[in-house]
Amino acid sequence: MGLGIAGLVLLLLSLVFDGVLEGVFDGVLDGVFDGLLSLPVIAGFVSMLGFGGAIVLGTTELGVVGATATGAVAGVGAGWLTWRLSRALMRDQTDATPRGDDLVGSSGSVVTAIPAEGYGEVLVYLAGQPMKLAAKCPVPVARGAEVWVESALSATSVAVRPVER
Repeated sequence: MGLGIAGLVLLLLSLVFDGVLEGVFDGVLDGVFDGLLSLPVIAGFVSMLGFGGAIVLGTTELGVVGATATGAVAGVGAGWLTWRLSRALMRDQTDATPRGDDLVGSSGSVVTAIPAEGYGEVLVYLAGQPMKLAAKCPVPVARGAEVWVESALSATSVAVRPVER
């Protein structure tokens, strides 16, 4: 039972001090074990070794050697499952973060009229989210007009042209 509890404490420490063990051996065995020596994997092994051994010792007549062997097999299984789960979670990819250049070619509407020699404001949608940006155009554009984004001038401004229908 002591090993099982120690494994749970180690798992708690791995959540608090994430990546400490990997940092200790940084570069020594680079890529050899591919995460097999991470704290969560070791904690899963130690916990199942302790709890599995205690269950076998308390419910069967196998003795200490049999309980230890059974706990070790269960620990290897728990460690392997922890390793596979952590690899699957680390590979979980999200979509690319939208950038200002993704606005090029999108349509929007003028919120504040755009003068020929200055800035106005347009409302465009990026990844489904409305964005109000400063807009510049070589010709004056009235409020409410539809425009196309030609280029992203900065993170908060775009160059537009009016849509001709």
